[in-house]
Amino acid sequence: MEKLIREIFDSHIATVETSRYLISQTIEVVANVILSSIEQKNKIILFGNGGSAGDAQHIAAEFTGRFLKERKALPAIALTTDTSALTAIANDYGYDDVFKRQVEALAQPGDVIIGISTSGNSANVVSALDFGREIGCKTIGMSGRNGGLMNKVCDINIVVPSDVTARIQEIHILIGHIICEIVDSKF
Repeated sequence: MEKLIREIFDSHIATVETSRYLISQTIEVVANVILSSIEQKNKIILFGNGGSAGDAQHIAAEFTGRFLKERKALPAIALTTDTSALTAIANDYGYDDVFKRQVEALAQPGDVIIGISTSGNSANVVSALDFGREIGCKTIGMSGRNGGLMNKVCDINIVVPSDVTARIQEIHILIGHIICEIVDSKF
C-alpha cells in the first residue's frame, strides 16, 4: 500500500510540474479576464458535473466569501447548487440544458462563465459555454486530456496536461485557488 501511495503522490507531482510550465501563462490571462470583468461590474458564473460541480461551488464561494484576506465580496455563482432548477430543467428540457437555461436566465454580456469538465466533452457544459459566447459572455474552460469540444466554444480553455481524471481534478482546484489568490492581491 505504501508503494501505491508514493506512486499517486509522484503522479500528482508530475502533473503539477508539467502544468506549471504548460498552462501558467493561460492561468494569468484568465485571472486578468476575471479581474477586468469584476471591475466592469460583471459576475463570474461557474458550472460542471460531479466533482467539477463541487469545484464550481468551491471557487464561487472563494469569490463571494473570501480566499486569503478580507476584501469586499465578489459577484460569483455556481449553477450547480439549485436542485429545484437543476431537476426541473432536466425534467422539462433534458439534462443537456441544465446549465444553458440558467446561463440564459442569469448571464449578461461581459460576464465570465467558467465551465469545468475533465474530458472537455460534457454536453451540458459545452452547450452552456456555446450559448454564453453567443450572448457576449467571456467563456472560460477548465478541462483535461486534449480539451475536447470545449476548445471550440471557449475563448480560453485551460487544458490540464493529463488523461487521468483524478489528476485533472486536483489541478482544476489548484487553478481555481491560483486565480483566487491573484484576484485577492488586487483588492
